[in-house]
Amino acid sequence: MADLIKFTIDGEECMAERGLYIVEAAAKNGIYIPTLCNIPGIKPRGACRICTVKVNGKLMTACTTPIADNMKIENEIDEIIEIRKLILEILFVSGNHFCPACERSGSCDLQALGYKFKILNQQFPYQFPSKELDASHPKIIKDHDRCILCKRCIRGIKTEDGKNLFAFKKRGQTLEINIDKKLSEQLTDDLAEKAADLCPVGAILLKERGYHIPIGERQYDKTPIGHDIENLDK
Repeated sequence: MADLIKFTIDGEECMAERGLYIVEAAAKNGIYIPTLCNIPGIKPRGACRICTVKVNGKLMTACTTPIADNMKIENEIDEIIEIRKLILEILFVSGNHFCPACERSGSCDLQALGYKFKILNQQFPYQFPSKELDASHPKIIKDHDRCILCKRCIRGIKTEDGKNLFAFKKRGQTLEINIDKKLSEQLTDDLAEKAADLCPVGAILLKERGYHIPIGERQYDKTPIGHDIENLDK
Protein backbone atom coordinates (compact mmCIF):
# COMPACT_ATOMS: atom_id res chain seq x y z
CA MET A 1 0.00 0.00 0.00
CA ALA A 2 1.25 3.46 -0.93
CA ASP A 3 2.66 5.62 1.84
CA LEU A 4 0.11 8.44 1.90
CA ILE A 5 0.81 11.73 3.64
CA LYS A 6 -1.38 14.71 4.47
CA PHE A 7 -0.77 18.30 3.40
CA THR A 8 -2.87 21.36 2.64
CA ILE A 9 -3.23 23.57 -0.43
CA ASP A 10 -4.94 26.90 0.23
CA GLY A 11 -6.40 25.42 3.42
CA GLU A 12 -7.83 22.35 1.68
CA GLU A 13 -6.67 19.05 3.18
CA CYS A 14 -5.06 16.77 0.61
CA MET A 15 -3.45 13.34 0.52
CA ALA A 16 -0.93 11.86 -1.91
CA GLU A 17 1.91 9.37 -2.13
CA ARG A 18 5.14 10.31 -0.42
CA GLY A 19 7.83 11.27 -2.93
CA LEU A 20 5.57 13.07 -5.37
CA TYR A 21 6.39 16.64 -6.31
CA ILE A 22 3.87 19.29 -5.30
CA VAL A 23 2.60 19.83 -8.84
CA GLU A 24 1.91 16.08 -9.19
CA ALA A 25 0.32 15.74 -5.76
CA ALA A 26 -1.89 18.77 -6.39
CA ALA A 27 -3.10 17.31 -9.69
CA LYS A 28 -4.05 14.06 -7.94
CA ASN A 29 -6.26 16.16 -5.68
CA GLY A 30 -7.89 18.05 -8.56
CA ILE A 31 -5.86 21.24 -8.02
CA TYR A 32 -4.14 22.83 -10.99
CA ILE A 33 -0.70 24.44 -10.68
CA PRO A 34 0.48 25.93 -13.99
CA THR A 35 3.75 24.81 -15.57
CA LEU A 36 5.52 25.51 -18.85
CA CYS A 37 8.76 23.56 -18.46
CA ASN A 38 7.60 20.47 -16.58
CA ILE A 39 7.45 17.09 -18.36
CA PRO A 40 5.69 14.25 -16.49
CA GLY A 41 8.07 11.34 -15.96
CA ILE A 42 11.26 13.38 -16.50
CA LYS A 43 13.28 14.92 -13.66
CA PRO A 44 12.18 18.57 -13.29
CA ARG A 45 14.47 21.58 -13.59
CA GLY A 46 12.31 24.53 -12.48
CA ALA A 47 13.24 26.56 -15.57
CA CYS A 48 10.10 28.65 -16.10
CA ARG A 49 9.16 29.37 -12.44
CA ILE A 50 5.49 29.70 -13.38
CA CYS A 51 4.67 26.96 -10.85
CA THR A 52 5.96 29.05 -7.93
CA VAL A 53 3.96 28.49 -4.72
CA LYS A 54 4.43 29.34 -1.08
CA VAL A 55 5.50 26.39 1.05
CA ASN A 56 5.33 27.00 4.79
CA GLY A 57 5.76 30.70 4.05
CA LYS A 58 8.66 30.39 1.56
CA LEU A 59 8.54 30.77 -2.23
CA MET A 60 9.40 27.48 -3.97
CA THR A 61 8.82 25.81 -7.32
CA ALA A 62 6.07 23.21 -7.19
CA CYS A 63 7.62 21.04 -9.90
CA THR A 64 10.90 20.48 -7.98
CA THR A 65 9.66 20.39 -4.37
CA PRO A 66 8.47 17.03 -2.95
CA ILE A 67 5.48 17.02 -0.63
CA ALA A 68 6.05 16.46 3.08
CA ASP A 69 3.89 15.68 6.11
CA ASN A 70 1.70 18.61 7.17
CA MET A 71 3.17 20.85 4.47
CA LYS A 72 1.20 24.08 4.05
CA ILE A 73 1.04 25.17 0.41
CA GLU A 74 -0.42 28.42 -0.89
CA ASN A 75 -1.28 28.37 -4.59
CA GLU A 76 -4.11 30.83 -5.28
CA ILE A 77 -3.16 33.77 -3.08
CA ASP A 78 -2.77 37.26 -4.58
CA GLU A 79 1.03 37.27 -4.16
CA ILE A 80 1.47 34.06 -6.15
CA ILE A 81 -0.98 35.12 -8.86
CA GLU A 82 0.92 38.39 -9.29
CA ILE A 83 4.25 36.53 -9.58
CA ARG A 84 2.82 34.32 -12.31
CA LYS A 85 1.44 37.30 -14.18
CA LEU A 86 4.83 39.00 -14.09
CA ILE A 87 6.55 35.87 -15.42
CA LEU A 88 4.04 35.61 -18.26
CA GLU A 89 4.41 39.27 -19.16
CA ILE A 90 8.20 38.94 -19.26
CA LEU A 91 7.93 35.89 -21.54
CA PHE A 92 5.60 37.74 -23.91
CA VAL A 93 7.73 40.89 -24.19
CA SER A 94 11.09 39.10 -24.43
CA GLY A 95 10.08 37.22 -27.59
CA ASN A 96 8.16 37.95 -30.77
CA HIS A 97 4.82 36.27 -30.10
CA PHE A 98 2.32 37.18 -32.80
CA CYS A 99 -0.47 34.79 -31.84
CA PRO A 100 -2.92 35.39 -34.75
CA ALA A 101 -0.39 34.10 -37.29
CA CYS A 102 1.09 31.31 -35.17
CA GLU A 103 0.35 27.72 -36.12
CA ARG A 104 0.05 26.77 -32.44
CA SER A 105 -2.56 29.42 -31.65
CA GLY A 106 -5.28 27.62 -29.70
CA SER A 107 -2.87 24.86 -28.69
CA CYS A 108 -0.17 27.02 -27.08
CA ASP A 109 0.36 26.75 -23.33
CA LEU A 110 1.81 30.26 -23.09
CA GLN A 111 -1.17 31.76 -24.89
CA ALA A 112 -3.60 29.69 -22.80
CA LEU A 113 -1.99 30.89 -19.56
CA GLY A 114 -2.15 34.46 -20.86
CA TYR A 115 -5.91 34.05 -21.16
CA LYS A 116 -6.19 32.29 -17.79
CA PHE A 117 -4.37 35.10 -15.97
CA LYS A 118 -6.07 37.83 -18.02
CA ILE A 119 -2.90 39.33 -19.50
CA LEU A 120 -4.53 42.13 -21.50
CA ASN A 121 -1.66 44.61 -21.70
CA GLN A 122 2.01 44.78 -20.78
CA GLN A 123 3.66 46.92 -18.12
CA PHE A 124 7.08 46.20 -19.62
CA PRO A 125 8.33 47.51 -23.00
CA TYR A 126 8.50 44.99 -25.84
CA GLN A 127 12.08 44.08 -26.67
CA PHE A 128 11.43 43.01 -30.29
CA PRO A 129 14.64 40.93 -30.43
CA SER A 130 16.15 40.15 -33.81
CA LYS A 131 16.04 36.36 -34.11
CA GLU A 132 16.37 34.07 -37.08
CA LEU A 133 14.19 31.16 -38.14
CA ASP A 134 16.17 27.95 -38.65
CA ALA A 135 14.70 25.83 -41.44
CA SER A 136 17.91 23.97 -42.26
CA HIS A 137 16.76 20.62 -40.86
CA PRO A 138 14.76 18.39 -43.25
CA LYS A 139 12.13 17.46 -40.66
CA ILE A 140 11.56 20.47 -38.38
CA ILE A 141 11.60 24.25 -38.24
CA LYS A 142 13.08 25.98 -35.16
CA ASP A 143 11.45 29.39 -34.69
CA HIS A 144 13.58 31.29 -32.17
CA ASP A 145 11.05 34.12 -32.06
CA ARG A 146 8.62 31.90 -30.16
CA CYS A 147 11.07 29.93 -28.00
CA ILE A 148 10.75 30.55 -24.24
CA LEU A 149 13.90 28.55 -23.30
CA CYS A 150 11.92 26.08 -21.20
CA LYS A 151 14.42 23.27 -22.01
CA ARG A 152 11.68 20.70 -22.66
CA CYS A 153 13.22 19.74 -26.01
CA ILE A 154 16.69 19.47 -24.44
CA ARG A 155 15.49 17.21 -21.63
CA GLY A 156 12.90 15.19 -23.53
CA ILE A 157 14.50 14.48 -26.93
CA LYS A 158 17.55 12.22 -26.91
CA THR A 159 19.31 9.75 -29.18
CA GLU A 160 19.18 6.02 -28.53
CA ASP A 161 22.42 6.27 -26.55
CA GLY A 162 21.08 9.13 -24.40
CA LYS A 163 22.69 12.16 -26.07
CA ASN A 164 20.79 15.45 -26.28
CA LEU A 165 19.63 16.40 -29.77
CA PHE A 166 18.92 19.98 -28.68
CA ALA A 167 21.33 22.24 -26.77
CA PHE A 168 21.87 25.84 -25.68
CA LYS A 169 23.91 28.15 -27.89
CA LYS A 170 25.31 31.61 -27.09
CA ARG A 171 24.80 33.38 -23.74
CA GLY A 172 22.84 36.10 -21.98
CA GLN A 173 20.25 37.92 -24.07
CA THR A 174 21.37 36.07 -27.19
CA LEU A 175 20.85 32.61 -25.64
CA GLU A 176 18.95 30.21 -27.89
CA ILE A 177 18.22 26.51 -28.26
CA ASN A 178 19.44 24.78 -31.43
CA ILE A 179 19.47 21.25 -32.72
CA ASP A 180 22.91 19.62 -32.82
CA LYS A 181 23.96 19.49 -36.48
CA LYS A 182 25.90 16.22 -36.15
CA LEU A 183 23.33 14.40 -34.05
CA SER A 184 20.37 15.78 -36.02
CA GLU A 185 20.73 12.94 -38.53
CA GLN A 186 19.36 10.69 -35.76
CA LEU A 187 16.13 12.71 -35.50
CA THR A 188 13.53 10.20 -36.68
CA ASP A 189 9.99 11.10 -37.75
CA ASP A 190 8.71 9.93 -34.36
CA LEU A 191 11.28 12.01 -32.46
CA ALA A 192 10.52 15.06 -34.60
CA GLU A 193 6.81 14.75 -33.84
CA LYS A 194 7.57 14.23 -30.15
CA ALA A 195 9.73 17.38 -30.13
CA ALA A 196 6.93 19.43 -31.69
CA ASP A 197 4.42 18.02 -29.20
CA LEU A 198 6.73 18.64 -26.21
CA CYS A 199 7.23 22.30 -27.11
CA PRO A 200 4.66 24.34 -25.13
CA VAL A 201 4.66 27.11 -27.74
CA GLY A 202 5.22 27.18 -31.52
CA ALA A 203 9.02 27.11 -31.49
CA ILE A 204 9.34 23.62 -33.02
CA LEU A 205 7.18 22.87 -36.03
CA LEU A 206 7.08 19.86 -38.34
CA LYS A 207 7.84 20.49 -41.97
CA GLU A 208 5.21 19.57 -44.57
CA ARG A 209 2.44 19.67 -41.95
CA GLY A 210 0.78 22.98 -41.19
CA TYR A 211 -2.48 24.09 -39.61
CA HIS A 212 -3.73 20.48 -39.62
CA ILE A 213 -6.15 21.13 -36.73
CA PRO A 214 -8.80 23.70 -37.70
CA ILE A 215 -9.64 26.71 -35.53
CA GLY A 216 -12.34 25.76 -33.06
CA GLU A 217 -11.03 22.24 -32.54
CA ARG A 218 -7.63 23.05 -31.05
CA GLN A 219 -6.57 22.08 -27.54
CA TYR A 220 -7.72 25.19 -25.68
CA ASP A 221 -10.45 26.44 -28.03
CA LYS A 222 -13.27 24.99 -25.94
CA THR A 223 -11.79 24.41 -22.49
CA PRO A 224 -9.11 26.46 -20.65
CA ILE A 225 -5.72 25.15 -19.64
CA GLY A 226 -5.88 23.07 -16.44
CA HIS A 227 -9.52 22.17 -17.04
CA ASP A 228 -8.76 18.44 -17.08
CA ILE A 229 -7.15 18.61 -13.60
CA GLU A 230 -9.64 21.00 -11.99
CA ASN A 231 -12.50 18.78 -13.12
CA LEU A 232 -10.82 15.52 -12.20
CA ASP A 233 -13.59 14.38 -9.85
CA LYS A 234 -16.53 16.15 -11.50
